[in-house]
Amino acid sequence: MDLLQLRYFQLVARYEHISRAADELGIAQPSLSRTIARLEGELGAPLFDRQGRGIRLNAYGAMFLRHVDRTLSELDDGVRAVREAGELGLGRVSIASETLLTITTVLGSFRAVQPHADVRLYQSNAEEMERQLRVGEVDFCVASQPLSGSRLQTEELVREEVLLAVPRGHRLDGRESVTIREIADEPFVTTRRGHWQRALLDRLFAAEGLTPVLSCEGDEPGASQVLISAGLGIGLIPAISRELGTGSQVPVAWVRVDAPACQRVLTLVRRCDAHLSEAALRFREFLMSRPFMSHRLPGPARPSGGRAGA
Repeated sequence: MDLLQLRYFQLVARYEHISRAADELGIAQPSLSRTIARLEGELGAPLFDRQGRGIRLNAYGAMFLRHVDRTLSELDDGVRAVREAGELGLGRVSIASETLLTITTVLGSFRAVQPHADVRLYQSNAEEMERQLRVGEVDFCVASQPLSGSRLQTEELVREEVLLAVPRGHRLDGRESVTIREIADEPFVTTRRGHWQRALLDRLFAAEGLTPVLSCEGDEPGASQVLISAGLGIGLIPAISRELGTGSQVPVAWVRVDAPACQRVLTLVRRCDAHLSEAALRFREFLMSRPFMSHRLPGPARPSGGRAGA
């Protein structure tokens, strides 16, 4: 069993698709299939269930993958530590965020005071964030909903109100607040399942025994305000959007939602046992030492283990 076999297995397990993994690795599909077969032979157990031309990770494969992820992550951390020790720079800090607008200003300020830090930013949903943390692809996640994992540490950054954005001239334009039942029949612009806006929308409506009417579902949360402004529906938008002045460029009317916990809790999540570069350590210190946003709702800001705040 060698390192290459483990990396090949990890990628095949991630995609559960031989051809897709082979394309990413830049090798022939038969060669990859033989590598996986040799690994299974050495282990004495199948790692995948074959269903026609498809494959699915089985119980043996899932068990082995947990150890492979941990082993390769430790190895990658060691390589990074050695490389960073020999460099004059601060090393790299990698961050994943569900919406780039949330983190853009903070990252700009950090780069201004730490110009030698190599900063990498990814846009990811909650499921992808969990994978990125598990395999060591990112150092931190700025999350708006719970991330699962026993080795994760969570620190609350800010609680902010989530507002209802409606097109100018809409019947709700000028209202100070609305209840969920008052907007039960309105078409909503929102994100697909897996993003925090959709999770919040579904949760607010479920509390009233209702199901929201959807006019648009997308993967780009930042586009919601544009779509709302164009008259395609109404939608839940975090207060930061109003504070940053996006309303002057994409005009909408803002209405408060009279419902419990119509808010977003932003958290900084990292893997407790992961190596952090000097750049990553300075980024965390920078982030935790200043107000994340000017508009805050009252709430604690303390670290916790296990699950992140929602």
